[in-house]
Order: sequence, then structure tokens, then C-alpha cells
Amino acid sequence: MVRFMKNISGIFVISTLMLFTVACGLEANEGSRNAGESPNEKIKVVSTIAQIGEPISVIGGDLVEVESLMGPSVDPHLYNPTQSDISKVDRADIILYNGLNLEANMVEIFNQIGESKPVLAIGEVISADLLLEDEEGAVDPHIWFDLELWQTALEEAVEELKAYAPEHKDYFEENKLNYFERLNELKKESEKLADISEKQRVLVTAHDAFGYFGAMHDMKVVGLQGLSTEDEIGVSDINSTIEIIKEFEVPAIFVESSINQDSIQAVIEGAANDGMEVDLGGELFSDAMGEPNTEEGTYIGMYRHNVETIYKALSKGVD
Repeated sequence: MVRFMKNISGIFVISTLMLFTVACGLEANEGSRNAGESPNEKIKVVSTIAQIGEPISVIGGDLVEVESLMGPSVDPHLYNPTQSDISKVDRADIILYNGLNLEANMVEIFNQIGESKPVLAIGEVISADLLLEDEEGAVDPHIWFDLELWQTALEEAVEELKAYAPEHKDYFEENKLNYFERLNELKKESEKLADISEKQRVLVTAHDAFGYFGAMHDMKVVGLQGLSTEDEIGVSDINSTIEIIKEFEVPAIFVESSINQDSIQAVIEGAANDGMEVDLGGELFSDAMGEPNTEEGTYIGMYRHNVETIYKALSKGVD
């Protein structure tokens, strides 16, 4: 696949302006008390993706105020920070992001802000030997699809809360253990995927976001694009995907909530022209979660939705 950079000059200008704004904000705040120092004031946490923010809001409970910069249908691979984002991180007590090059356009800003307040790339605490890589050696950043790895990453985020407010460490620890128990129950629920015929246990999506999910649930994963949505999709990618569908008799393939559906539709049409019917299995959440105040707007609900959608579509016609 061919990798390419989009709007290089625009990103450079945006990054320069953002870094200037951050520097001015840090200088203006120098010597002022940190927000959250008051025992009655909530700890302000800003995360990039909701997969981090929502669990931390549960674990932090009434003691935290969490805001995620990237909402439903937002692609973090291509996301450029806005002036509003910079204001939010400047006011935050703790900033949490995934890292591993997921939020590539924000790393410089986080490095700058990290000189004055806690900033943690929670994915980068994972041992390198547990991380997946593509054929070119790029690390797969989508670690939230491995429930055990995500617990490790979230645990480091909780340690940041404890360090910031040590008087509440027992409260955070108890909430973390309760939340992790729910994740363990979710892992047991997900074992139903093993009931899908081994030959049809093939997950075809728009981009390669489900590698950890596939490794955890013993599924072959095929993404038309690479790890980043900046990768181009060529005719050869579509044709090779159709060949895989034919070889494994894959009954359904899936679109993603944050990715354009055109490439998946092209595969369905191409398979039809080749004499094979393949269904659209439904929409999965990959780089973004669902709308707030919905089940899919929670990390556990999002993961459960994906499991149920995949199970239903790939089990079709299988005894």
C-alpha cells in the first residue's frame, strides 16, 4: 500500500499556531494555582478518544470531570487540533491520549504541554513485545480491542489520578477493580465468537483496526486500508480482498462508523460481479465510539455491540 501525507502545508501552519498558543497559555498560567487543588473541585481530565475518557469517567466517579476531544465518527488518524482543543487541554489538570502514533497531528502539542502538567500516552506503557506491527514495521495503535491490554493501559491512567489526588487513591482503586471486573465479564461474553465456523471466522473491514480483536478471538482480520486511514486503497487491494472472501466463503463484511463506506461497497459489488453474494454485516465501531448517552457510547457497550454484530453476521447459515 502507498502511504501519503495530506495537506502538509496546512498541518504545518496549524501545528505552528497551536504550539504558539500553548506556549502563551503556559506563560500566562505560570505561578497560578493548579485547577483541582481545592478539595471540593473536580479533577479536570481531557482525553483524545472516548475509549479512554469514558472508562476514566466511570473510575473517577464524582471526583473527576472528563472531556474527550474526539467524538463519534471522528477519525483520530487524520484529526487536527482546533483552537478550542488547545483551550481545553490548557485548562485540564491531566491529559490522557492513546499514543503509538494514533493522534499523530497532536504529539508536538502534548510534548509541549507535558512540560508543565501530567500528560500520559497510555498505550505506550504496553510492553513492546505485546504490540502488533504491520508488514512495514508500523505499530498497531488500536490496543483497546484487546481487553487485557486495555486494562493495563487504563491502570496507568488511574495511577495518574492517584498521583494527582493521593487522598482519594483508595476510592480510585476500588472503582478501578469494580470496572475491571466488568471487563472480565465482557471477555467471557465475547467467547461466543469461538462458536463461529473456523473457516468463516474472517473479519473484513474498511481499515486494519481490528488486529488485536482478531488475535484475542482467533479471527483472521482483513482491512482494505492499513493501520492508518491515510493509506490509499487500490484496485489490487479490493481484488485481493474479494479473493479472500471467495476462498473462505465469507458471508458478510463490515463498514466502520468513522470510515467512508465506499471501499466496502466496492468489494461487495466486485464480489457480485464475480458471481459471489456477500452481505453487508453491519456497522462496527473502530476508531470512534457511539453517540453519548447510548450504550454504544460506552466502552463496554461499544465492544459488546461489535461482538454481537460480528457474531450475528458471520454465524449466518452456520450450524
